Amino acid sequence: MAKAAKKQAGARVDVNHYDVIVAPHITEKSTLLSEQNAVVFKVAKTASKPQIKAAVEALFNVSVTGVNTLNAKGKTKRWKGRPYTRSDVKKAIVTLADGQNIDITTGVA
Repeated sequence: MAKAAKKQAGARVDVNHYDVIVAPHITEKSTLLSEQNAVVFKVAKTASKPQIKAAVEALFNVSVTGVNTLNAKGKTKRWKGRPYTRSDVKKAIVTLADGQNIDITTGVA
């Protein structure tokens, strides 16, 4: 009951939520996922699914129905003949409730 009252009162956003959500992940696949009410974010490597859900709900003022995560390992590339490895990235596919959407191009209000 306390959580519901807190949400309705326009609760302040916790600063830690900005550390959980790093950036939106905008690709062709993530754009196609928006048709199924899903948004893809790059998140902190230590972030858990409940933390991601709480951060998205607080920052974008939407209700989340599911969170799927994946760890993308960095690819090995070459630059001027020398190999290097891209950084590992953790992604979260956040499914929103029906009728909810997030406009990533406007940013966090």
